[in-house]
Amino acid sequence: MNDPIAIIYKSIGSDEAYYKLVDFFYAEVEKDTLLRPLYPADLTDAKRHLALFLIQRTGGPQTYSNERGHPRMRMRHMPFPIGIAERNAWLTNMSQALKQTPEFANHREVLEHYFLDFATFLMNKADETMQPPG
Repeated sequence: MNDPIAIIYKSIGSDEAYYKLVDFFYAEVEKDTLLRPLYPADLTDAKRHLALFLIQRTGGPQTYSNERGHPRMRMRHMPFPIGIAERNAWLTNMSQALKQTPEFANHREVLEHYFLDFATFLMNKADETMQPPG
């Protein structure tokens, strides 16, 4: 089975671009009045965890799982109310981060599709205005 996400790391070639992407993402989250309260005051661990997860998911070293076990992302996100508004805010912030990280330019379309599916998968709060993704 061809997984276009799992071959990105080889094209990028190092962890540095992932940490840049995550820094740009969290700079957006810092300004986001909806999402910021969902994160801890100190974002150091959150940044590292996201970078390591993305590195692993895109075909890089398995450091995330070696340190934290199976990703179990749905379980890890259950304590946080994630509805359509939170999903959309997360996607907007990540899209901005992708635009600011030129190393991902050739992968932006496939990553945005992946992030849409993944963020939708993490939703755990029913919204009255919930619409199907897309």
